[in-house]
Amino acid sequence: MAASIREKQIVALKRMLNLNAPMTKGSLNEPSWKILVYDRFGQDIISPLLSVRELRDMGVTLHLLLYSDREPIPDVPAVYFVLPSEENVQRICQDCQNQLYESYYLNFISAISRQRLEDLASVAISANVVSQVSKVFDQYLNFISLEDYFFMVRHQNRHEISYYAINRADVQDTDMDQIMDTIVNSLFSFMVTMGTVPIIRCPKGNAAEMVAEKLDKKLRENLRDARNSLFTTDSVQAGQFSFQRPLLVILDRNIDLTTPFHHTWTYQALAHDLLDLNLNRVVIEEKLDPGNPATGQPSRIRKKTYDLAAADRFWQGQKGNPFPEVAEAVQEELEAYRASEDEVKKLKAAMGLEGEDESAISMLSDNTAKLTSAVSSLPELLEKKRLIDQHTNVATALLEEIKARKLDMYFEMEEKLMSKQTQERSILEVIQDPEAGRPDDKLRLFIIHYICTPTMTDAEFDQYAIALNDAGCNLSALQYIKQWKAFTKLSSPNQYGGGGTKTVGMFSKLMSTGSQFVMEGVKNFVVKKHNLPVTRVVDALMELKSDQETDEYRYFDPKLLRATDSSSIPRNKTPFQEAIVFVVGGGNYIEYQNLMDYLKGKTSYGGASKRITYGCSELFNAEQFLKQLCQLGEQM
Repeated sequence: MAASIREKQIVALKRMLNLNAPMTKGSLNEPSWKILVYDRFGQDIISPLLSVRELRDMGVTLHLLLYSDREPIPDVPAVYFVLPSEENVQRICQDCQNQLYESYYLNFISAISRQRLEDLASVAISANVVSQVSKVFDQYLNFISLEDYFFMVRHQNRHEISYYAINRADVQDTDMDQIMDTIVNSLFSFMVTMGTVPIIRCPKGNAAEMVAEKLDKKLRENLRDARNSLFTTDSVQAGQFSFQRPLLVILDRNIDLTTPFHHTWTYQALAHDLLDLNLNRVVIEEKLDPGNPATGQPSRIRKKTYDLAAADRFWQGQKGNPFPEVAEAVQEELEAYRASEDEVKKLKAAMGLEGEDESAISMLSDNTAKLTSAVSSLPELLEKKRLIDQHTNVATALLEEIKARKLDMYFEMEEKLMSKQTQERSILEVIQDPEAGRPDDKLRLFIIHYICTPTMTDAEFDQYAIALNDAGCNLSALQYIKQWKAFTKLSSPNQYGGGGTKTVGMFSKLMSTGSQFVMEGVKNFVVKKHNLPVTRVVDALMELKSDQETDEYRYFDPKLLRATDSSSIPRNKTPFQEAIVFVVGGGNYIEYQNLMDYLKGKTSYGGASKRITYGCSELFNAEQFLKQLCQLGEQM
């Protein structure tokens, strides 16, 4: 099976850190020492993929920001990893003039323009450091891989390419061009890293179509320049339809504004919605003491940061599961750990070695082999304990939010709205209930109700708006949603069909008195699997199903030498084994998880499993997206 985008990006970064030479056993055993200089964009790309320890193993002794005050280190090579912006190139020129390092390996995140390369060369000549500039590389790594099959364009300055930036009323053509170019550069880098030229499909008449046209042109120009093509192994001579070409589906966020507001129920999506989760790192606030309201003394809070990394087995296994299952799994892990910890203690006690240090224990004779194996597994046990503590803290923080904001009720109501089931309580009643969650939660519920209701009279809308206003909601976002709904014809009112929930008995395992999690009052749902709009579009395009909505999608094949009208291109006749879905205007973990769940039942010809990679221009949670819609509403 071909490597995932995350694995390919790690290989490219390691090659770069090995001074652009392929990795060998020798280079791992005896790395050459170097320092790494990156800008914020480079830092965002590296941090989810390589830990400080892995950088150290690659010979990186120091990693510094380009714009920090850096001391000269004259006998060490420096590896730069930065965007080829004018300011960055000037700063590198300054470093060369000040002769900060022994040699310079310049790696640009995306391709540097000829003009800037010439500026760099002229400074190197005038500063007499030409021999020290060892290599200049375009790395084409201008995207952030968060998971094996999940990437985004950028984290820094993501407001420049946000949903708000694309949809604001006063956007100029030049601004729009710049936004599209940023996204296209990133998608082009993604394709170069993957080493494939895709078939591109997109809807007509929106930002997704603009991105598709520009990307098709960029890929076509690169393929035509045979000497400098970045896709040599996958060249046009290899036959225009090799069966393994992936499908790239470019969609606009406007295809579905409901999902980003949905209160979710799976571990990863909950952590992103309720906690501060960025670039696979979550920040949790712990109260050290409650403070004293009488004297006005505030509560003392400590912030703790946890990495939710690919190496974390528990996270990888549980991130897509419903929260109650995760809480049970944490509890089981904790009990298993306690059992193994007790075993070590018992063994030590039986031999009268409670206070002895480990080295004394290891010197005992063979009949203590059992104990020695227990001791040798201590580091493993301690790492296990650290991960259990981490997930206990994350799950506890989530549980507090769920209970305080009654999020299980919101999740259930929204699932019923999306699948047209009858509600136990009316939406208005929940909005008017002061106990039911925060104002934002009520607004999210109403937005989903409004979008999923085919017709709503102005009088009904106003009645809800007054109730939301009384509950303390900012109604600017509703102005925008109302206009959006008037312009957008939802392909069908049952666009979200097939979902729903079924409440099952309370968590039996977690009701035991010894549990870490007090789950009383939180419902346990069995969530019925259903496909969200993005997943449905991907399914129709991958499986070549005839569908009223997707039949009109445009078709681009960058390998055809002449661009022709998409209706006359000879089309691929077999279902696709691999797809990349990219959402212009922002994405979320809910859609990503839905695509991963959809794949679980799919195998392709020959029994190999199909693959889908999900990408987006930025990753936001409901609160961040709501802010963007409020800004758009305020401009109307």
